[in-house]
Amino acid sequence: MKTLRTLLAALYASLSLVVGVWSVDAHAASSEWAEEQQTAARFIAARDALGDEGRVLAGLQFSLQPHWKVYWRSPGDAGYPPQLDFTGSENVSTTELSWPVPERFSVIGLETLGYEDEVVFPFTLAAIDPSKPAKLVARLNYLTCNDVCIPYEASLSMTVPPGDGVPTEFTHTIGKYESQVPKTPDAARLDITSLDIEASEKSIYLVAKATSDIPLKNPDLYLEGPVETGLGFSRPNIDIAKDGMTATLRVAVWGYSGTPQENLSKVINTPFVLTVRDGPRAAETYLKTNDTVTPVDADIYKSSSDIADGSFLTMLLFAFLGGLILNLMPCVLPVLSIKFLSVIKHGGAASGPVRASFLASAAGVITTFMIIAAALIGLKAAGAGIGWGIQFQQPWFLIAMAFLVIMFACNLWGFFEVRLPGAVANASHKAGQGTGVSGNFLQGMFATLLATPCSAPFLGTAVGFALARGTTEILTIFFMLGVGLATPYLLIAAVPKLATQLPKPGPWMDKLKVALGFALAATAVWLLFVIAGVSGMGAAIITAISLTFVAGWLGWFVKLAPEMRSATPIVLVFVTAAPLVNAYVGDMDGPLDTNTPGVSKIAWSPFDPEVIPALVQSGKFVFVDVTADWCITCQVNKRLVLERGRMLELMRSPDVVAMQADWTRPNDDIAAYLATFGRYGIPFNAVYGPNAIEGYALPELLTPDIVLNGFKQTVPAQRASQFD
Repeated sequence: MKTLRTLLAALYASLSLVVGVWSVDAHAASSEWAEEQQTAARFIAARDALGDEGRVLAGLQFSLQPHWKVYWRSPGDAGYPPQLDFTGSENVSTTELSWPVPERFSVIGLETLGYEDEVVFPFTLAAIDPSKPAKLVARLNYLTCNDVCIPYEASLSMTVPPGDGVPTEFTHTIGKYESQVPKTPDAARLDITSLDIEASEKSIYLVAKATSDIPLKNPDLYLEGPVETGLGFSRPNIDIAKDGMTATLRVAVWGYSGTPQENLSKVINTPFVLTVRDGPRAAETYLKTNDTVTPVDADIYKSSSDIADGSFLTMLLFAFLGGLILNLMPCVLPVLSIKFLSVIKHGGAASGPVRASFLASAAGVITTFMIIAAALIGLKAAGAGIGWGIQFQQPWFLIAMAFLVIMFACNLWGFFEVRLPGAVANASHKAGQGTGVSGNFLQGMFATLLATPCSAPFLGTAVGFALARGTTEILTIFFMLGVGLATPYLLIAAVPKLATQLPKPGPWMDKLKVALGFALAATAVWLLFVIAGVSGMGAAIITAISLTFVAGWLGWFVKLAPEMRSATPIVLVFVTAAPLVNAYVGDMDGPLDTNTPGVSKIAWSPFDPEVIPALVQSGKFVFVDVTADWCITCQVNKRLVLERGRMLELMRSPDVVAMQADWTRPNDDIAAYLATFGRYGIPFNAVYGPNAIEGYALPELLTPDIVLNGFKQTVPAQRASQFD
């Protein structure tokens, strides 16, 4: 019995020693997890020592919360892949990642390539001197996405000692993902044998021929072209032969400006990396296209994702929704009086004229968007900075709008009882009253111009997509924006009873017109403040004097001196010219005062994106606000959200640097900064922190919860409570 106890004790001690050694080895064969709320990342090794050759198979492992993903080396329509910087590693010579074949994710038409749940990127860790430990040190940058995308940065380190070593618990995991790395065509028994070019008037296609030793079931193709071309590639249209051994995979090319014929040089005789997969099999090959282009009918491949693919259709939907929501944004407050009057004046009217008037207003809205699109196309072709609402940076536009607003107000006040000569009086009267087809058309144009200084949810995404692409996309997206903004007019045109069932106009309407005229006069005052920001206080004062003179001339002087009526056009020309001339010789290059005492409760720092990384490294958070005097939504965000309660306390915190970029005047640096986020309009806000060194962009309309959540996204999960 004693002997048995002795044997058991010895066995227990041996097992304890084995377990202890295994634990040490397992720990030595991996780095610590770098954990975030949605992800965790670490290094793992297949052996616990370098071996005689000083080489060991290792991997970068990601563990992801459900539905969160990281991206392949070529992510598709959005995203970017994990990136490693091995600066600081010791006795390490080889650290090149391999990429398991990715999954394709289709979300509302956007095609991305990546991984969910878990992935390991295998690589070979080679020691320069096999007799010494190999210390792997890396800085990892990656993006993880679900409903939102969050950039993260992590530090990883792992040391593999010299010696023979044994397999670790990670050997199987690394081997599993290494087997998913695309193989040579011979090893996978799957190949792409040719890559041809087809083109129609609207699209370019790359046509790959796939062959297989076993019947194909559900093949897919991922293309990677030269980075400098900036091209993107759609999900393939697949045609499998009857025997199942060959397939034609036709991919639409996008991401170029101009016509397909102007861009064929980007794909002719060009090298491509092609990854073809069919179930668990995947092969990678390199091919050059030939210099022959086969013309095809554009309608043959409607089922493939070409220029009108899912992502483009999604952007059209975003454009429509953005234009529709723009009707509810603070930017439209100046034109609510015009919209309100356009509805109530039809009480008791016949359906036919009502339908015609609202269709004319809708046409004015859409036409204005097309004019803006054409202007942006011209500016882009000339190499100028472009963006949404940039017309409000121009003194001539602001002054012209101020004069139009005051003319409309004078019309509502009844000052046009004295007939102005010719078409000037007729057009002004009809536009101000919203009567006649031409009047309603002008009214729609005017309302659109005043409603475009600010962005809206979906609108910024759609405009960014369009302005980053070509003429066709810009025109189409802006047309859909116009349809969205014009939808209320179109709705009443479709159901005229919405307007005709209102009370008939009477004496009450004359009083209402006077009130609405003062609402437009308030809009003119707002424009004066914008003019002061763009051209200086002198230009604003001269414009104010000129507007007062116009109102006095039309409403008082001409009535006292009817013989002066014929001089009205000349007077209006000279009075309008005075502020225009002054604006362009005024303070256009003077400094902007973005922190006027008594106006802003936040001590804004000057915008300087170059210093943001250093501020973040020093432990600061940076909140960037891109704003402008002409952006009403920007002012609403500040007054109702940022300058109140918890938000004001946060912005004044010593840990937060509030940085403001004033885009009241044209500024190429600010335009370029917005473009890095795919934005071309404002308001725009971004938060920078230790886990968001590239910035976390916020939606256009802010709430305290949105801002706090933005700050939470920039820190590890365990620190998020500081922003509750």
